[in-house]
Amino acid sequence: MFTQLPSLKKLLLGIVISLPIASYTYADKIVVAHRGASGYLPEHSMAAKSMAYAMGVDYIEQDVVMTKDDKLVVLHDHYLDRVTNVADVYPDRKREDGRYYAIDFTFAEIETLEMTEAFNVKEGKKSADYPTRFPLGQSHFQVHTLENEIELIQGLNTSTGNDIGLYLEIKAPWFHRHEGKDISTAVLKVLKEYGYTDKSSRVYLQSFDTNELKRIKTDLMPKLAMDIKLVQLMAETSWGETKEYVDGKAVDYNYDWMFKPGAMKEIATYADGVGPWKPMVVAPESTKDKLVFTSLVKDAHDAGMQVHPYTFRLDEGRIPSYADDFEDLLDIFYNKANVDGVFTDFPDRAVKFLKANK
Repeated sequence: MFTQLPSLKKLLLGIVISLPIASYTYADKIVVAHRGASGYLPEHSMAAKSMAYAMGVDYIEQDVVMTKDDKLVVLHDHYLDRVTNVADVYPDRKREDGRYYAIDFTFAEIETLEMTEAFNVKEGKKSADYPTRFPLGQSHFQVHTLENEIELIQGLNTSTGNDIGLYLEIKAPWFHRHEGKDISTAVLKVLKEYGYTDKSSRVYLQSFDTNELKRIKTDLMPKLAMDIKLVQLMAETSWGETKEYVDGKAVDYNYDWMFKPGAMKEIATYADGVGPWKPMVVAPESTKDKLVFTSLVKDAHDAGMQVHPYTFRLDEGRIPSYADDFEDLLDIFYNKANVDGVFTDFPDRAVKFLKANK
């Protein structure tokens, strides 16, 4: 991802060299378990969610995609081949691009698959994206439905007396709508069924798709008598994270406007927070002797929004050179940059950090 830095650097504005004065307590900050405790167990497995819950996080993330028979499943990508053995079980079900899309399978078919750590395939051999994490193909994990996970978290809230929240991402709504599936309406109906209906509900709903977030805010939620917290995820245009269909062809959505003056005020008209990539908050040219902050956090706070950057990892090569270690990185973002929360694969470390600094 760091190969994208030059274009980001051109867009970052309002660089602040001096450190902002923090006017908060650490108790105000949150920890979001990114795909569960995904640094220790396969991402989005029920085991990873249970482990994250036990670690004392504030929110647990669910990425949601839709199946052929309209089930909502918790999966980071809208294809299956990155974390399951779908290519072995259903070798003839891939599309022209070589991917096996969840939307082409029923949930019953998906339940037959073994889920594992994220991997890639080179010359016919699987290799883990994160070699030091949970071993590939070990134990037994499955893709599960959104309802299953909500009931797990709500059940644990009942049995423990805690109140851990949901942090959903609707994955590629533009893709689902092009395939004839209104995933956003389906997600909202499930949330309403389980009691998540207003700003006080322990839930955030996020997406990279600006057009869909606006649709949720102005059309879908009013129809369902809902008003939950929405978060605009931020990307670089070059990532191709979101597409728009122009004359029947998919083109990359242009995120450049989000890095210009007044952008946070515009986003605040339909969202309650933003989810930026870390270098959008602490500029890439930062060093240990000179941290360089963008104006994003201040601008978002001035517009009344929360800021929850992604993703904080311990793996080799994942800690920026301007930080001494993982805890120093947390301090830079929670304290000096003054973000409101972080997404992390290692939520125990962030929880421990916040508790130690209350």
